[in-house]
Amino acid sequence: MHSTFTSHDGLEIAYHVDDFTPPWTKAETILLLHPAMGNSTRWFSWMPTLLQKYRVIRMDLRGHGDSGMPAESDPFSLDLLVQDAAQLIDLAGEGRVHVVGNSAGGYVAQQLAIQHPEKVKTLATYAATPGLKHSHAPTWIPKIKEIGLKPFLAQTIHERFDETADPDLVKWFIDQTGSNDPAFIARFVLHMCTHDFMEELTQIKCPTLIVAAGKESIGHANAYVDMQQRIPNSQLQYIDTAAHNICDGYPQRCVQYLLDFLSKAQS
Repeated sequence: MHSTFTSHDGLEIAYHVDDFTPPWTKAETILLLHPAMGNSTRWFSWMPTLLQKYRVIRMDLRGHGDSGMPAESDPFSLDLLVQDAAQLIDLAGEGRVHVVGNSAGGYVAQQLAIQHPEKVKTLATYAATPGLKHSHAPTWIPKIKEIGLKPFLAQTIHERFDETADPDLVKWFIDQTGSNDPAFIARFVLHMCTHDFMEELTQIKCPTLIVAAGKESIGHANAYVDMQQRIPNSQLQYIDTAAHNICDGYPQRCVQYLLDFLSKAQS
């Protein structure tokens, strides 16, 4: 099911609900939050496995996919993204859900668990430090303005995919990601670069899974140990790669980590 809702500040937010579980059962719900410059289709390789057991909701973050684009004069913040996710959970009527966030979607997921603990049953983050403040991401923006978004992604693809990646997947990623509005992406990235909420992570009380690329440079791999030390009842898994896009490049390992984590959390 594809649908939209109107956010508290009047923006149309798109989401998809997929449920192929037996109709006589009550499946638990997973909310998937995609990375910056992505959209809900980025989870395509996860869906066949997740849908065997879970109801899955995929939201397009504001300014991405089929969701509305904030005007330049409209406010934009991480808190607004969190409000959108919290509103969607309420609309889903599930009370509490399992929240999974990739990269910037992981920033939203972490803040959702901090600000709305009553809505988050478990938290799983992939390649998602607590904000982007200590990264080199601000250097992306002048380069994107100079050569364009797709050429920039092609030139820096080694930061996102390693040599094991399917070339067709990489091409699709560049086409999909490069179709975003460069001005909004600059606004989005530069805003995320103002955030470092490492010290707030002690407020996360739900069971938490942290999955990271062990050698990545975008989010700084050494931050994940600090995250695990601050979040009670958390566990850390590494994928031995320098590529940031672990959810795209290593989907089956990422999904299996999630299924194992949820199985233990529910036992």
